[in-house]
Amino acid sequence: MRHEEVLFFAGPANPPLAAAVARELGTSIAPCAFSAFPDGEVSVEIGTSVAGRDVVLLQPTSPPVNDHLMALLSFTDACRRASAASVTAVVPYFGYARSDRRQGRRVPVSASMVADLMRSVGVSHLITLDVHSPQIEGFFRIPVDDCSAVPVLADALRHHVTERSVVVAPDLGAARLAGAYGQRLELPVAFGSG
Repeated sequence: MRHEEVLFFAGPANPPLAAAVARELGTSIAPCAFSAFPDGEVSVEIGTSVAGRDVVLLQPTSPPVNDHLMALLSFTDACRRASAASVTAVVPYFGYARSDRRQGRRVPVSASMVADLMRSVGVSHLITLDVHSPQIEGFFRIPVDDCSAVPVLADALRHHVTERSVVVAPDLGAARLAGAYGQRLELPVAFGSG
């Protein structure tokens, strides 16, 4: 991607984060309107031509997860139908990531389903941040970059921990991430069973 061909968009999940990222990148946020119909359905209107352009959308799927996921999917579908060259979804919080394996015979593997949905509407590249489990990448048939905020956040936390502090992983899925924080902060790590 050449910088002048990239359009950066902000989803409705976290406009302040998107604004901070745009400032850091020295770019502006391209115009796009997200709204809802009276019954709650997501409506998207892209305010500029995306034809032949590489598009980047920053859209965490944080609570309300389903609304933010539908905004991401609807936006991507609109871009595909408007002939965008590619759509990179930057999803710092990937909802449904904890559902990465079958916990019983009659339960979904929702992370796999969301991966299929993203690919089918036209997401061509996914960038996540400290995803719950690295195996999530295997559900995608598109490039996935799972970046880590551990170095930055550990440095920010360093002044708030004491020698009596403990890093706690709420479940086994978070063990790898808790271990990374424990190592950086030189703290013991405990694991919950939730």
